[in-house]
Amino acid sequence: MRVLLAGGGTGGHIYPALAIARAIQERGLGEVLYVGTREGLEARLVPPAGIPFASITAKKLSRGEKGQLVVAAAALAVGLGQAWRLLGRFRPQVVVGTGGYVCAPVVLAASLRGLPPLLHEQNAFPGLANRLLASYASAVCTTFSEAAARLPQGTRVYHTGLPVREEVLTATREEAAARLGLDPQKKIILAVGGSLGARRINEAMLAVHRRYRGEEGVHLLHVTGEAGYADYRERLRAAGIEPAKNGNITIVPYLHELPQALAVADLVIARAGATFLAELTARGVAAILVPYPYAAENHQEYNARALWQAGACELILDRDLTAPRLLAAVEALLGDEDRRQEMARRAKALGRPDALEKVLAVIDDLAAHVTPYFRGA
Repeated sequence: MRVLLAGGGTGGHIYPALAIARAIQERGLGEVLYVGTREGLEARLVPPAGIPFASITAKKLSRGEKGQLVVAAAALAVGLGQAWRLLGRFRPQVVVGTGGYVCAPVVLAASLRGLPPLLHEQNAFPGLANRLLASYASAVCTTFSEAAARLPQGTRVYHTGLPVREEVLTATREEAAARLGLDPQKKIILAVGGSLGARRINEAMLAVHRRYRGEEGVHLLHVTGEAGYADYRERLRAAGIEPAKNGNITIVPYLHELPQALAVADLVIARAGATFLAELTARGVAAILVPYPYAAENHQEYNARALWQAGACELILDRDLTAPRLLAAVEALLGDEDRRQEMARRAKALGRPDALEKVLAVIDDLAAHVTPYFRGA
């Protein structure tokens, strides 16, 4: 089996495609080729993972800006030709698009060649690109069941969940604590805002740091984001807080060991990106979610509300986020073990640890019905 994957721009689009590609390679199911743009994050993440990578031309569509619309349309035409030629050379049975503007030329070229494109929609509210491309796709896999009603009528939808990294499922609390230098006997609060939306969470977290600094049974692990790290360290110093001296505060700009952090966390404070929520629910961790309000189509709020309606998180909208509001929510959950455990249980009930297997099954089904030319006959 040969599978061509396209996805780019953000980790939320790239990591699911990487999980699928790795599984196909490691299980000996066939060959993979990852297609992205040369400028995108995927160009830095995919090749080091040992996955063949090819780049094409694609530009983000900025609605309302006529000049940008012309540039994007021209890039789409160029990218469509490049994708057509790539498909002819690689001859895949299935094309998988996980999001980002690079998917448009790849999915359209696949459809024109008579190949079965498969889309994966990570969010509860599908983005504009996937809503348009769904009409050309053979099937769409969704993370949230709510997404199906927002796709074109007649779309073949599989509610698979979102494939997560294997470490998310296999890390144990003890091993994770040892790797991160934490005490697994303490209550661990993980705060992470993401690269774009960390500033507001950082500001509100100051009150949490003031309240719990030096607290014997609590440890704060705060991922500030690289852009806000130096500024936040200064804010802490101005507030008289020295993480190295307090002993129960860890401040880092970025955390590669996020799967381990989720394995050891008792409470998470975070934005509501789909990939992160898939990992959060796969682990089953209580959370306070503050959706990023400037995400496309406001999809993070839809993601967060899906968990909140199931009783799997506390929800604070960005416009309502204040230091006292966040601190009150943290104190309430840390002080109520039963409620926090019930929230974690409900989060885990929403998790889809078998998402990768379900997506691979859909890929296998589509490959079985491909035309003889692309079977390599």
